[in-house]
Amino acid sequence: MFKEIFTWWQGATIGARHQIGRGSKCVGEDEMGNRYFETVDKRYDYDGHNRRFVIYKGYADASKVSPDWHGWLHHTFDEPPSREPLTRRVWEKDHHPNLTGTVWAWRPKGSIARGGDRAKASGDYQPWTPD
Repeated sequence: MFKEIFTWWQGATIGARHQIGRGSKCVGEDEMGNRYFETVDKRYDYDGHNRRFVIYKGYADASKVSPDWHGWLHHTFDEPPSREPLTRRVWEKDHHPNLTGTVWAWRPKGSIARGGDRAKASGDYQPWTPD
């Protein structure tokens, strides 16, 4: 309970869930389990637009939002992707969240996270010593 009041990085706080639940309706869910909401109460409108929210499943990270839902959140599209899906081109790749800073991040050979050992190269830095 204490964690839900003060932490925002594990989904949404109790206050955010209360505000979203009170004046918003759920418009859809993406393949990662994130849920998307839009206000129905005009008191929460922003700049002439209904406010739109996302409640992340698990760790809150904006890179977990796919391009089609990102466009809807930023009022690029009027209809949510659950009603009017974005057309995919043959050359487009699937969306993946940014894994930097996680245990699944890519760590090349020689990186500090993998032990820092790599083969010597001709362009390696040689520090100056006052001999």
